Amino acid sequence: MERVRGTPTNLAPRASMTPPVDLLQGTLDVLVLKTLSWGPMHGYAVARWLQQVTDDVLQIEEGSLYPALHRLERRGWVESEWGVSENNRRAKYYRITVEGRRQLRAESSTWTTFSQAVSKVLTTTTASV
Repeated sequence: MERVRGTPTNLAPRASMTPPVDLLQGTLDVLVLKTLSWGPMHGYAVARWLQQVTDDVLQIEEGSLYPALHRLERRGWVESEWGVSENNRRAKYYRITVEGRRQLRAESSTWTTFSQAVSKVLTTTTASV
């Protein structure tokens, strides 16, 4: 199962609850698409950007990131080509495609609706229906 580590330091340890694989993959896919919407990046840069923008809450492990990038490439949502990194090393650069941008818009809308609904539940102060 793919894992996206995200354990805020101010929270107590969670009970053992494993989300469905589809949810984890879908979450990682939309995060990667959003990251690549800023421009082409190699895998390490994708992981680093997500970690930085979330203030270290999300730390994407290589064992999750590269299968996600390959899955997105198979779906035609990203393309890749070899290039040279800022460290003068050979690296595979990924960029979002037109179809990937379309998917990102759809997924972003779904996630916004979902997160607003969850937020309403978590911030409700009355039990009345």
